[in-house]
Amino acid sequence: RGVAIDGRPADCVKLALRSLWEEKYGKGTRPDLTISGMNSGANVGINVIYSGTVAAAIESAFLGVPAIAVSLYIGNRDSICYQRAASFARHAIDKILEHEILPHEVVNLNIPICESNDMQQPDLRVVNMNTAGDLGTYDKRTSPDGRTYYWAAGSGMEFAHTTEGSDVEVLKDGKITVTPLSFDLTADSRTEFWKSALGVT
Repeated sequence: RGVAIDGRPADCVKLALRSLWEEKYGKGTRPDLTISGMNSGANVGINVIYSGTVAAAIESAFLGVPAIAVSLYIGNRDSICYQRAASFARHAIDKILEHEILPHEVVNLNIPICESNDMQQPDLRVVNMNTAGDLGTYDKRTSPDGRTYYWAAGSGMEFAHTTEGSDVEVLKDGKITVTPLSFDLTADSRTEFWKSALGVT
């Protein structure tokens, strides 16, 4: 049994950890782990920043519960083997949990295209996030009532460039990617510059 929440992924996690969990299991208690996903569509490269699946995992880690975000790279939507992909994810999660995962840690896990129940367990790789811009475009369309709207086009897996050994390259090569993430986005290398430029400390 579970609880369904009508809200954005990060809000769902916040409500679960701050209210629902304690109502069910007692004040001051916390789950051991949050697993967000499995999302239909990869969350690699710069798309990690926009991902609700990853945002839910980050919210959990921010509140002190380690989290794993799980996403599935989609190829042909008519032949996705979710059950097999879930078994790959479970195997990867079990491998991750053989080791210490810290209270504020986020692990981003991506499963390669899975279109056959006979597909063998993919290899696991720990990789960095690709940081090139997404090349997705938008189709300009007209609705039946004459209004203009824009429809996102592209696969979400096309980038200005792909760094060798990054999450994008390795996932496209059919491997499971594991990327540890941090929710502190401060550009430390620019902090002193801006202090000096603005005359502040």
